[in-house]
Amino acid sequence: MSDEKHLSDTRFDQLELHSTLLEGIEEAGFTQCTPIQAETLPIALKGKDIAGQAQTGTGKTAAFLLATFNHLLNTQPVQENGKQPRAFILAPTRELAIQIHQDAVQLGKYTDFRFAVAYGGTGYEQQRNDIKAGVDILIGTPGRLIDYFKQHVFHLRDIQVMVVDEADRMFDLGFIKDIRYLFHRMPKPENRLNLLFSATLNFKVTELAYEHMNQPEMVKIETENVTADKVQQTVYYTANNEKIPLLINLLKSHDSTRSIIFANTKRAVEKIWSFLEGNGIKSAILSGDVPQKKRQSLLKLFQEGELPILVATDVAARGLHIPGVSHVFNFDLPQDPEDYVHRIGRTARAGESGDAISFACEDFAYYLPDIEEYINNKIEQSSISTELLSEIKPPIRIKRPNKHRAPHHAHKKPGSKGRHQHRR
Repeated sequence: MSDEKHLSDTRFDQLELHSTLLEGIEEAGFTQCTPIQAETLPIALKGKDIAGQAQTGTGKTAAFLLATFNHLLNTQPVQENGKQPRAFILAPTRELAIQIHQDAVQLGKYTDFRFAVAYGGTGYEQQRNDIKAGVDILIGTPGRLIDYFKQHVFHLRDIQVMVVDEADRMFDLGFIKDIRYLFHRMPKPENRLNLLFSATLNFKVTELAYEHMNQPEMVKIETENVTADKVQQTVYYTANNEKIPLLINLLKSHDSTRSIIFANTKRAVEKIWSFLEGNGIKSAILSGDVPQKKRQSLLKLFQEGELPILVATDVAARGLHIPGVSHVFNFDLPQDPEDYVHRIGRTARAGESGDAISFACEDFAYYLPDIEEYINNKIEQSSISTELLSEIKPPIRIKRPNKHRAPHHAHKKPGSKGRHQHRR
C-alpha cells in the first residue's frame, strides 16, 4: 500500500460513490484517495468532463474506472438488456489495455457489468466472441477495436462514457486519426461523459480534449519534480566497452530483486540478455516482436517474483503497473527526455522508493543535458571502481535460424557435374 505522503486526506467513503463500488474498493485494500483521484472524482461524479494530468503510477486508472462505473450505475442504458458497449476505454498499448481490464474486473467485482478487452497480437476469435456475446464496458487498443467495429461486431451509438488513457502516447504512436474515427461514430460529446488522462497536457492533447469533449475541466497534479520523489537517480559516465561489465557487476552487488534494464534497440537488448545468461543471471527479453502470449507470461513471472530481470525496449516503459520494481537501469539513455521519465517511473510507484541507474556512454551521453533540463534536476554522478569493471564471463550464443541458406542440393545447377556424378 502507499505511504501517507502519497495519499490525500480524502477517503473514498466520503465521495458520492455507489455502495457496490465501495465494496470493491474496500476489498482491493484502498481507503484514501491519491491526489489525482481526490481532485478528479468529485468533478466527474457530478457528470462533468475531465482532462487530467498526473505522472505515472499515481492512480489515474482507478480514478477513471470509478467515475465510469458510477456514471453507468446512475444512468439508464440506452437499450434495455442491450449487448452493445455503454463505456469505451482506449489505451495506446496492449499491456496497458490488459492492466486496465484487470483493474476494472477487480474494482467492479460487485457490479453486474460485463467487461471485454481487445488488443492485437493474440486471441482474435476469442476477443471477437467476447464482444459479440454482449459487453457493457469495452477496453482496448485502437487498431483491433476499429477492426471489429468495421466488421459490425459492435456499434458505438449507445456509448455513455468515453475514456482516453495516456493521450500523449496516442499521439506518439500515431493513433490520433483512429481515435477521431471512433469519436465521430459515438453520440455527441454533450450526450456522454468524457474522461481524458495524460502524463502531459500539451497543446496537441488539449486541442483533442476541446474538440471531442464537452467543456472539460483541466486538472493538473503538479509535483516539484517531474520524476517521482523517491527515485534515487544515478549516472555513470562509461566507455562503450565498459557498459556490460559495469551492468553485470552492479546487478551482483546491488540487491536488485526485481529490475528492468532498458536499451534503445532490439539488438542491444539481445546482447545484454546473452551476457546476463552467460554470467548466471536469469532474465528475459521484452520487446515489440515478442509474441503477445509470451509477453503476458513473462510479465506474470516477473510480477510474481519468479523472474528477477526484464531486458526491454521502450515497449515496457508505459502502462505496466508492476509493484516492487527495485531498480531501473538505462543501459542506453533514451533520445526523448519524456521516455526517461516513463522508464524510471516503473520503480518507486505508489509512494515506494527505488533506484534508477543510467549509463552515459560514447553514443548516448549527449542526451543527458536535455534529460536533466526536462526533469529540472542534475542527476548525481557515481564513479566507477575497479571492482565494478572486474572480469566477466562471455555471453551465450543466441541461436538464430538461417532463413536464407538454401538446402545443399539447391545450389547445383541442372546439368552440372555435381548432379550427374553418381552416373559414372
